[in-house]
Amino acid sequence: MRLAVLILSLALAAHGAPAGAQVPGNDLPDIGNPASTTLSISEEYRIGLAILRELRQAGRIVEDPEVNEYLQSLGLRLASEAHEGGYRFTFFAVKDGAINAFALPGGFIGVHAGLVTATRSEGELAGVLAHEIAHVTQRHIARSLQQAGRSNLAAAAAILAAVLIGATTGMPGDAMMGTISAAQGLAAQQQINFTRANETEADRVGVGVLAAAGFDPQAMPDFFQTMQQRAGSTGRNIPELLRTHPVTTERIAETRDRASRMAAEPRADSASYGLIRKRLHLQSLPPETRFRELYAGAASADRPASDADVYGRALALARAGDFEPAIGLLTGLRDRRPELTLYHAALGQVQLEAGRITAARATLERALRLFPRSVPVTMRYAETLLRTGDAKRAHTVLLDLFNNVPPTPEQARFTAVAANAAGDVADAYYYLSEYHVMNGDLPLALDQLRMAQAVPGINSVQRERFDARIRELQEYLPKGRRAREVPGTATREPEGTARR
Repeated sequence: MRLAVLILSLALAAHGAPAGAQVPGNDLPDIGNPASTTLSISEEYRIGLAILRELRQAGRIVEDPEVNEYLQSLGLRLASEAHEGGYRFTFFAVKDGAINAFALPGGFIGVHAGLVTATRSEGELAGVLAHEIAHVTQRHIARSLQQAGRSNLAAAAAILAAVLIGATTGMPGDAMMGTISAAQGLAAQQQINFTRANETEADRVGVGVLAAAGFDPQAMPDFFQTMQQRAGSTGRNIPELLRTHPVTTERIAETRDRASRMAAEPRADSASYGLIRKRLHLQSLPPETRFRELYAGAASADRPASDADVYGRALALARAGDFEPAIGLLTGLRDRRPELTLYHAALGQVQLEAGRITAARATLERALRLFPRSVPVTMRYAETLLRTGDAKRAHTVLLDLFNNVPPTPEQARFTAVAANAAGDVADAYYYLSEYHVMNGDLPLALDQLRMAQAVPGINSVQRERFDARIRELQEYLPKGRRAREVPGTATREPEGTARR
């Protein structure tokens, strides 16, 4: 018990709440949620952010604007139907071929690349995300600390210890994730009844979220049944999803019965779903893969190749260095379906890789006119501008995106790269500080702002902005550290991320 309390304290002290981390609660007061006596939503967010930062630093997060935009869009569509908790959800992909997904404290939901490619429909993927959203909104982590007793507290302590040890000693990402998985497995074995209750509740809430978002609620039990069949009767090759989310025949039947009582009209998958599956599949393959042969046999006399197959084939050819046929395939897709940003972005990206920089710039400028402030298009356009030596223009378009669309950490980092290339060194330090804020590292963010202040020749507007941001971030430091830096300041919760 003492270890758990100590590590919880360390986690919260080591990762002061970043600006933007405050998640507004419901307008009505919380008068009876037992989870709130253990962890507040703000504290959950800090812990989840600390774990996410470790995953990112270990290189386990897929930093792909196309994938990130799709998952965030799909996830938020589902989360908007949850109507509980006031969480600010973040959805991300993990570089792992295992079939698994997980929810971290505070609304961070990770889905392995292997799970996305294992789903057979967008509804199945949405069903997994809806289930994980329910784990968050029902506060199962905090409730387990409150209700399950000493064993779950020890498991939670082990998970947090893995994160903190990884942060201070450079533990490899695989070792950290192994420690987390072992602790989760221990909790599942020792508190199996409570785990089953959690899973049942997540199924119930998740199916409702799935239906409310316009998906077939049967997709959730369909995917669970597929995973159960894949495991087989021997119990070998069990998907990780079944290890962390045990599925029984009874549970599938209950979920299917609940789904059957919900009205749902069949709807086709979005075009983006099939394209993202191909994109993630390619990104998860090892470098020695024979990419030139991938998807070559997707078409047959009975079945023409789907657009997703053609897209995957084009990306595979580009990966193999066969740029011209890849460009031809993507040009055909874009001209046939010009409303899909993924085709424009992929064509511009492959043209750039092929060294056809003028063509890439023209492709992406056209796309930006069609889809202003599209994150993938803007990022690919900025990459092209940097290759042409037009760093000032790259900084300008990225700054416009930064100020109008909530940026990801990778966007903030890339904006800093563009600003530095343009000679806007002070602004580059500012964007890097925002990158560290988003990752929950306030001391490093403050260091970057102080370096921005020290850049010769900054104007009065820049100086005031940097000073104001420093004062704001200092308020979010742990009380003892803040008192040393800014005597007499009062404790308060963060209210939101300031923008330029």
